[in-house]
Amino acid sequence: MNGRRMLATAGRVLEQLRHDPRSIALMLVAPSLLVGLFAWLFSDQDGVFDRFGGAILALFPFIVMFLITSITTLRERHSGTLERLMTTPVGKADFILGYALAFGLMALLQAVITVSFAVGVCGLDVEGPLWQLGLVAVVDALLGTALGLLASAFAQTEFQAVQFMPLLVFPQIILGGLFMPRDQMPDVLYAISDWLPLSYAIDAIGAVTAGDEEWDLYGPLLVVVAFAVGALVLASLTLRRRTR
Repeated sequence: MNGRRMLATAGRVLEQLRHDPRSIALMLVAPSLLVGLFAWLFSDQDGVFDRFGGAILALFPFIVMFLITSITTLRERHSGTLERLMTTPVGKADFILGYALAFGLMALLQAVITVSFAVGVCGLDVEGPLWQLGLVAVVDALLGTALGLLASAFAQTEFQAVQFMPLLVFPQIILGGLFMPRDQMPDVLYAISDWLPLSYAIDAIGAVTAGDEEWDLYGPLLVVVAFAVGALVLASLTLRRRTR
Protein backbone atom coordinates (compact mmCIF):
# COMPACT_ATOMS: atom_id res chain seq x y z
CA MET A 1 0.00 0.00 0.00
CA ASN A 2 1.24 3.48 -0.93
CA GLY A 3 -0.27 6.53 0.78
CA ARG A 4 0.27 8.85 -2.17
CA ARG A 5 -1.38 6.46 -4.61
CA MET A 6 -4.27 5.91 -2.24
CA LEU A 7 -4.83 9.67 -1.94
CA ALA A 8 -4.58 10.05 -5.71
CA THR A 9 -7.25 7.37 -6.15
CA ALA A 10 -9.49 9.07 -3.59
CA GLY A 11 -9.04 12.41 -5.37
CA ARG A 12 -9.95 10.86 -8.72
CA VAL A 13 -13.12 9.32 -7.26
CA LEU A 14 -14.18 12.62 -5.70
CA GLU A 15 -13.55 14.40 -9.00
CA GLN A 16 -15.77 11.88 -10.78
CA LEU A 17 -18.49 12.32 -8.17
CA ARG A 18 -18.34 16.08 -8.66
CA HIS A 19 -19.56 15.52 -12.21
CA ASP A 20 -22.29 13.08 -11.12
CA PRO A 21 -24.95 15.16 -9.34
CA ARG A 22 -27.43 12.28 -9.21
CA SER A 23 -25.07 10.12 -7.16
CA ILE A 24 -24.30 13.07 -4.89
CA ALA A 25 -28.00 13.69 -4.38
CA LEU A 26 -28.60 10.01 -3.66
CA MET A 27 -25.84 9.94 -1.03
CA LEU A 28 -26.53 13.28 0.66
CA VAL A 29 -30.26 13.85 0.24
CA ALA A 30 -31.94 10.44 -0.04
CA PRO A 31 -31.28 9.30 3.56
CA SER A 32 -32.79 12.52 4.93
CA LEU A 33 -35.82 12.18 2.69
CA LEU A 34 -36.36 8.60 3.84
CA VAL A 35 -35.99 9.59 7.49
CA GLY A 36 -38.46 12.43 6.92
CA LEU A 37 -40.93 10.08 5.25
CA PHE A 38 -40.69 7.68 8.19
CA ALA A 39 -41.21 10.52 10.68
CA TRP A 40 -44.20 11.83 8.72
CA LEU A 41 -45.74 8.37 8.50
CA PHE A 42 -45.79 8.02 12.30
CA SER A 43 -46.30 11.68 13.16
CA ASP A 44 -49.70 10.94 14.76
CA GLN A 45 -48.33 8.14 16.95
CA ASP A 46 -46.45 9.46 19.94
CA GLY A 47 -43.06 7.95 20.60
CA VAL A 48 -42.86 5.73 17.51
CA PHE A 49 -40.34 7.88 15.67
CA ASP A 50 -38.23 8.33 18.81
CA ARG A 51 -38.26 4.57 19.26
CA PHE A 52 -37.31 3.58 15.71
CA GLY A 53 -35.78 6.76 14.31
CA GLY A 54 -32.31 6.00 15.63
CA ALA A 55 -32.27 2.56 14.03
CA ILE A 56 -33.44 4.11 10.78
CA LEU A 57 -30.41 6.41 10.93
CA ALA A 58 -28.25 3.29 11.02
CA LEU A 59 -30.16 1.62 8.21
CA PHE A 60 -30.60 4.13 5.39
CA PRO A 61 -26.98 5.40 5.12
CA PHE A 62 -25.80 1.79 5.18
CA ILE A 63 -28.07 0.80 2.27
CA VAL A 64 -27.37 3.91 0.18
CA MET A 65 -23.59 3.64 0.50
CA PHE A 66 -23.72 -0.09 -0.29
CA LEU A 67 -25.55 0.57 -3.55
CA ILE A 68 -23.50 3.58 -4.64
CA THR A 69 -20.14 1.98 -3.88
CA SER A 70 -20.83 -1.38 -5.50
CA ILE A 71 -22.28 0.13 -8.67
CA THR A 72 -19.57 2.81 -9.02
CA THR A 73 -16.77 0.24 -8.63
CA LEU A 74 -18.36 -2.00 -11.25
CA ARG A 75 -18.48 0.93 -13.65
CA GLU A 76 -14.72 1.28 -13.21
CA ARG A 77 -14.29 -2.31 -14.36
CA HIS A 78 -16.78 -2.02 -17.23
CA SER A 79 -15.14 1.13 -18.57
CA GLY A 80 -11.67 -0.44 -18.42
CA THR A 81 -10.46 2.17 -15.93
CA LEU A 82 -9.52 -0.44 -13.35
CA GLU A 83 -7.60 -2.52 -15.87
CA ARG A 84 -5.62 0.54 -16.96
CA LEU A 85 -4.93 1.43 -13.33
CA MET A 86 -3.65 -2.05 -12.61
CA THR A 87 -0.96 -1.58 -15.29
CA THR A 88 0.37 1.34 -13.23
CA PRO A 89 2.03 1.13 -9.80
CA VAL A 90 -1.44 1.51 -8.22
CA GLY A 91 -2.15 -1.71 -6.33
CA LYS A 92 -5.41 -3.34 -5.34
CA ALA A 93 -5.09 -2.11 -1.76
CA ASP A 94 -4.45 1.46 -3.00
CA PHE A 95 -7.58 1.26 -5.15
CA ILE A 96 -9.83 -0.17 -2.42
CA LEU A 97 -8.58 2.14 0.33
CA GLY A 98 -8.74 5.14 -1.99
CA TYR A 99 -12.37 4.37 -2.69
CA ALA A 100 -13.02 3.83 1.01
CA LEU A 101 -11.43 7.20 1.83
CA ALA A 102 -13.39 9.08 -0.83
CA PHE A 103 -16.72 7.56 0.13
CA GLY A 104 -15.79 7.92 3.79
CA LEU A 105 -15.60 11.68 3.30
CA MET A 106 -18.99 11.56 1.60
CA ALA A 107 -20.29 9.45 4.48
CA LEU A 108 -19.13 12.12 6.95
CA LEU A 109 -21.01 14.81 5.05
CA GLN A 110 -24.02 12.51 4.72
CA ALA A 111 -24.06 11.87 8.46
CA VAL A 112 -23.96 15.59 9.31
CA ILE A 113 -26.88 16.29 6.97
CA THR A 114 -28.99 13.29 7.99
CA VAL A 115 -28.51 13.64 11.74
CA SER A 116 -29.16 17.40 11.58
CA PHE A 117 -32.34 16.79 9.60
CA ALA A 118 -33.55 13.98 11.88
CA VAL A 119 -33.00 15.98 15.06
CA GLY A 120 -33.63 19.54 13.89
CA VAL A 121 -36.50 19.03 11.44
CA CYS A 122 -38.07 15.68 12.34
CA GLY A 123 -37.66 16.15 16.10
CA LEU A 124 -35.81 12.95 16.92
CA ASP A 125 -35.20 12.91 20.68
CA VAL A 126 -31.85 11.47 21.79
CA GLU A 127 -30.41 11.31 25.28
CA GLY A 128 -26.77 11.18 24.20
CA PRO A 129 -24.69 13.89 22.51
CA LEU A 130 -25.37 14.54 18.83
CA TRP A 131 -21.74 13.99 17.86
CA GLN A 132 -22.05 10.38 19.02
CA LEU A 133 -25.13 9.94 16.84
CA GLY A 134 -23.16 11.36 13.92
CA LEU A 135 -20.21 9.09 14.67
CA VAL A 136 -22.37 5.97 14.58
CA ALA A 137 -24.02 7.15 11.34
CA VAL A 138 -20.58 7.62 9.73
CA VAL A 139 -19.38 4.19 10.84
CA ASP A 140 -22.59 2.59 9.53
CA ALA A 141 -22.13 4.31 6.17
CA LEU A 142 -18.51 3.11 6.07
CA LEU A 143 -19.75 -0.42 6.72
CA GLY A 144 -22.07 -0.10 3.73
CA THR A 145 -19.13 1.21 1.67
CA ALA A 146 -16.90 -1.71 2.68
CA LEU A 147 -19.57 -4.33 1.94
CA GLY A 148 -20.34 -2.59 -1.36
CA LEU A 149 -16.68 -2.83 -2.38
CA LEU A 150 -16.67 -6.49 -1.39
CA ALA A 151 -19.84 -7.22 -3.37
CA SER A 152 -18.43 -5.47 -6.45
CA ALA A 153 -15.43 -7.81 -6.38
CA PHE A 154 -17.75 -10.77 -7.06
CA ALA A 155 -20.49 -9.21 -9.20
CA GLN A 156 -20.30 -9.30 -12.99
CA THR A 157 -22.87 -6.57 -13.66
CA GLU A 158 -24.58 -3.73 -11.83
CA PHE A 159 -27.73 -5.83 -11.68
CA GLN A 160 -25.80 -8.60 -9.95
CA ALA A 161 -24.46 -6.06 -7.45
CA VAL A 162 -28.04 -5.14 -6.57
CA GLN A 163 -28.84 -8.84 -6.26
CA PHE A 164 -26.31 -9.08 -3.44
CA MET A 165 -28.69 -7.06 -1.28
CA PRO A 166 -30.88 -10.10 -0.40
CA LEU A 167 -27.69 -11.89 0.65
CA LEU A 168 -25.75 -9.16 2.47
CA VAL A 169 -28.33 -6.53 3.44
CA PHE A 170 -31.86 -7.91 3.91
CA PRO A 171 -30.98 -10.60 6.51
CA GLN A 172 -29.22 -7.93 8.56
CA ILE A 173 -32.27 -5.67 8.42
CA ILE A 174 -34.59 -8.49 9.51
CA LEU A 175 -32.36 -9.87 12.27
CA GLY A 176 -30.61 -6.68 13.38
CA GLY A 177 -33.12 -5.81 16.07
CA LEU A 178 -35.12 -3.21 14.16
CA PHE A 179 -38.40 -5.13 14.13
CA MET A 180 -37.91 -7.20 17.27
CA PRO A 181 -35.39 -7.00 20.13
CA ARG A 182 -32.70 -9.56 19.41
CA ASP A 183 -32.97 -11.16 22.84
CA GLN A 184 -36.61 -12.03 22.09
CA MET A 185 -35.77 -13.90 18.89
CA PRO A 186 -35.61 -17.70 18.66
CA ASP A 187 -32.25 -18.97 19.86
CA VAL A 188 -31.00 -19.91 16.39
CA LEU A 189 -31.87 -16.51 14.90
CA TYR A 190 -30.36 -14.73 17.89
CA ALA A 191 -27.13 -16.67 17.38
CA ILE A 192 -27.10 -15.74 13.69
CA SER A 193 -27.70 -12.06 14.49
CA ASP A 194 -24.55 -12.07 16.62
CA TRP A 195 -22.55 -12.53 13.40
CA LEU A 196 -24.22 -9.68 11.50
CA PRO A 197 -22.53 -6.27 11.71
CA LEU A 198 -25.75 -4.27 11.33
CA SER A 199 -26.95 -5.79 14.62
CA TYR A 200 -24.12 -4.00 16.40
CA ALA A 201 -24.73 -0.81 14.43
CA ILE A 202 -28.33 -0.76 15.65
CA ASP A 203 -27.14 -1.56 19.18
CA ALA A 204 -24.76 1.42 19.03
CA ILE A 205 -27.52 3.75 17.81
CA GLY A 206 -29.77 2.46 20.59
CA ALA A 207 -27.05 3.22 23.14
CA VAL A 208 -26.80 6.83 21.92
CA THR A 209 -30.55 7.44 21.91
CA ALA A 210 -30.78 5.97 25.43
CA GLY A 211 -27.86 8.05 26.69
CA ASP A 212 -25.62 5.03 27.40
CA GLU A 213 -21.89 5.56 27.25
CA GLU A 214 -18.55 3.78 27.41
CA TRP A 215 -18.66 0.08 26.50
CA ASP A 216 -22.42 0.03 25.79
CA LEU A 217 -21.69 2.40 22.91
CA TYR A 218 -18.08 1.82 21.93
CA GLY A 219 -18.18 -1.98 22.20
CA PRO A 220 -20.73 -2.43 19.37
CA LEU A 221 -19.07 0.38 17.42
CA LEU A 222 -15.70 -1.38 17.51
CA VAL A 223 -17.34 -4.58 16.24
CA VAL A 224 -18.80 -2.66 13.28
CA VAL A 225 -15.39 -1.13 12.53
CA ALA A 226 -13.80 -4.60 12.67
CA PHE A 227 -16.36 -5.95 10.17
CA ALA A 228 -15.73 -2.97 7.86
CA VAL A 229 -11.96 -3.45 7.98
CA GLY A 230 -12.36 -7.18 7.33
CA ALA A 231 -14.60 -6.48 4.31
CA LEU A 232 -12.04 -4.03 2.90
CA VAL A 233 -9.25 -6.58 3.28
CA LEU A 234 -11.31 -9.25 1.51
CA ALA A 235 -12.28 -6.78 -1.21
CA SER A 236 -8.62 -5.92 -1.89
CA LEU A 237 -7.71 -9.62 -2.05
CA THR A 238 -10.55 -10.59 -4.40
CA LEU A 239 -10.66 -7.50 -6.65
CA ARG A 240 -10.50 -8.36 -10.34
CA ARG A 241 -9.38 -6.11 -13.17
CA ARG A 242 -12.24 -6.96 -15.53
CA THR A 243 -15.81 -8.18 -15.26
CA ARG A 244 -15.06 -11.19 -17.49
